Amino acid sequence: MIIAIPMDENKKDICVSFGRCPFFLFSDSESGKKEFKVNPAAEATGGAGVTAAQAVVDGGADVLITVRCGENAAEVFKAANVKIYKSEGSDAEENLQAFADGKLSELTHFHAGFQGIS
Repeated sequence: MIIAIPMDENKKDICVSFGRCPFFLFSDSESGKKEFKVNPAAEATGGAGVTAAQAVVDGGADVLITVRCGENAAEVFKAANVKIYKSEGSDAEENLQAFADGKLSELTHFHAGFQGIS
């Protein structure tokens, strides 16, 4: 299973802004392989959430762990059968472990989006 997480510049903490995070961490729960990929939507003037969501889907993710997610991005994930989980705290490794232990909840509340507002 491939788990994606939006990451801050330090590549340790989960970024609070899904659509404009600088990187995504892709973690393979079976092989243990981890890879950082640049978010192509980080500097987008609009539609960052949808573009970022498509990048996560194209990266092969089965699961997203995030602080929050906009409605439009959530629709991309729903269409691709990517499950969205609410992160607990900011440490990505701790969240990967919490997910593996079944301690994270599915994210069910999606905001309307920020339409270019940082």
